[in-house]
Amino acid sequence: MSHLVSKVEQAIQAQYLFKPNQFILVAVSGGLDSMVLLHVLCRLAGKNGWMLAVAHFNHLLRGDGSDADAEFVRLATARLGLKFISEQRDVQQFARAHKLSVEMAARNLRHDFLARTCLTLGIKTMALAHHADDQVELFFLRMFRGAGGEGLAGMRWSSPSPSDETIEVVRPLLGLLKDDLQNFAKEEDIEFRSDETNAQLDIERNRIRHELLPLIRERYQPALVKTALRSMEIIGAESDFVRKSARSWEHRKNDIAFDQLHPAVQRQWLQMELLKLEIIPEFDLIERLRSESGQVIMVSPELTIWRDHQGNIKSHVVSSVTFDADQRTVDLSAKEGQTCFGGVTIMWQIEERRSSSEAVPNAVSGCECFDARKVGSPIVLRHWRPGDRFHPIGMKTPVKLQNLFTNEKIPRDRRHELVVAAMAQGDIFWVEGLRMSAQFKLDNQTVSGLKWTWGRE
Repeated sequence: MSHLVSKVEQAIQAQYLFKPNQFILVAVSGGLDSMVLLHVLCRLAGKNGWMLAVAHFNHLLRGDGSDADAEFVRLATARLGLKFISEQRDVQQFARAHKLSVEMAARNLRHDFLARTCLTLGIKTMALAHHADDQVELFFLRMFRGAGGEGLAGMRWSSPSPSDETIEVVRPLLGLLKDDLQNFAKEEDIEFRSDETNAQLDIERNRIRHELLPLIRERYQPALVKTALRSMEIIGAESDFVRKSARSWEHRKNDIAFDQLHPAVQRQWLQMELLKLEIIPEFDLIERLRSESGQVIMVSPELTIWRDHQGNIKSHVVSSVTFDADQRTVDLSAKEGQTCFGGVTIMWQIEERRSSSEAVPNAVSGCECFDARKVGSPIVLRHWRPGDRFHPIGMKTPVKLQNLFTNEKIPRDRRHELVVAAMAQGDIFWVEGLRMSAQFKLDNQTVSGLKWTWGRE
């Protein structure tokens, strides 16, 4: 028996990945990793009584190349005498429709297909071809995104399918290096397909694989995979301890107050509570909840949450508020004027600037000065609408008004009352109560200023 096959068998036994005489669905893309996995499991299937089936998902990302991959896997499966199941979906179209990256869309669709196939065939376990190098890439990928201990621990030998928790995902090659798989394929003359997209450096994982990791190995740590995997093992064990501590605290709330818990346990507890509410447990949100009990936080236009002193997260569904379609067109061609809209009285005055070096007026509450030519005439007074964007002074780029309102902690019903002023073309130059727009500020090229004064009735 090959050394690699023997090593995989030992890992399967040590990690209790498969039972004798069970059905296993093998996910095969046609690439090196999955073809090695398929051949290794076929070698071990006879002595263990495993019954294998092969599943292939066509992402339709590489035109004829994707179709050729599917045909390659079908023929390889036929030669091995195994059942073959395939499906194809337009991943790019799905990504656009659901506002996902192509990588995330492909992952979601692929896992959904594999889980459905398992259920259709009555199989409880699927095998994937992730290996040790994949773990290291994932470590850096998640570290750059600010992941916690659970994320930095990487993939487990076995875990529930993200599409169906009743299906177990098993990774028998997780202890092997990519070089091990390449050497085995060469020794055993195993054919496989190459995916040219794996070399595209516009994909973050590929940049880590082809640029960052070789640099670290060459100049900092030749044994990078070994040291990274060791760190992941330590982080994973410590993360498990914190998770167990958070779960056990639930039964000791009367003895230990939330504020007395270690910050790591507090964060883990709040993360679990947020997941129960199907709220993404972002770090900043957890820190806001952790820092102060009773602080009301708006996590969506319809939902606010807060933490009580016992560590429980409470939620409140905000009553529906409709967008006000009312608006008024105002002609600013006159030197000065006044109008009322939405409970706000607005006065304007056009003032010629004597020179480009003339000082910009000091900011006064209820008054702003804009470049009159940039604003133009007519303008439209209205209320906030879905999709509105605004570029306040101090920010590099325009942002959604909804996000600004959230950051400024403006209550949802109040947001719909605020008055917005926009150019005839639609660009917003003023929002009641917010900083003025950077796009319309006075500068050295300004020849006439628009003095804009307002007040609520």
